[in-house]
Amino acid sequence: MSAPAELDRLLGIMARLRDPQDGCPWDLQQDFASIAPYTIEEAYEVADAIDRGDLDDLCDELGDLLLQVVFHAQMASEQGAFGFADVARAISDKLQRRHPHVFAQVTVDGAEDVNLNWEAIKRAERAAKGETDASALAGISRGLPEWQRAVKLQSRAARVGFDWPGPAPVLEKAREELDEVAAEFARGPVQDNQARLEEELGDLLFVCANLGRHAKVDVGAALRQANHKFERRFRAMEAHAATEGQSLGQLDLDAQEQLWQRVKQDEAGA
Repeated sequence: MSAPAELDRLLGIMARLRDPQDGCPWDLQQDFASIAPYTIEEAYEVADAIDRGDLDDLCDELGDLLLQVVFHAQMASEQGAFGFADVARAISDKLQRRHPHVFAQVTVDGAEDVNLNWEAIKRAERAAKGETDASALAGISRGLPEWQRAVKLQSRAARVGFDWPGPAPVLEKAREELDEVAAEFARGPVQDNQARLEEELGDLLFVCANLGRHAKVDVGAALRQANHKFERRFRAMEAHAATEGQSLGQLDLDAQEQLWQRVKQDEAGA
């Protein structure tokens, strides 16, 4: 079947699932707020498939993400707010409007010019809507993952010159923030100092995000890789313990650390 036919089929399935008489009880119970976490989860699963280079899984995960768009559009249609066609029209209009170098007579000199034009057009769009926030930080969504929002805030500030000239002062700031975290731990029991620890840890994480930006490293991708590495090594520790007739939980911390180092050595020699 063609793409339009398959899309019509998907829209029909979603409408049937939400049919008040013959639909699915679970689907009928959902609203925008209850579906939102699934939308975020599916976006991350798309990113995971891309990270793993699994194109078959990527196709499947993109379908799951498309379902989220269709689900939200169906619920909005039931309220008379908008439908899927409105969603598609809005993004098509936006893409044409924000790419005047492709769809109009605007000349650009490379990707940086495209980015500058894009931001200028977004500011004009916000002004046309009556938004009065003229800050360089205007329009950065509060719904983003906080690490991603941190990088966006830092990047926007850098456009007006508020930025360190390179990674060296960022590293120095990271050391300073780490010392401040250590000082808070030294004050006494954690439960008595939760608010200060949260603040100082937040400062440290914010600087780490900035360090990733200066390194031109995707902070989310870097953290995903660290998570994958930890999971891989931890599972290998469990496997080593099992071959010796034990569970990892039966070993004390020193023995677990020995297994961790063994796994690292195995990886280094592979």
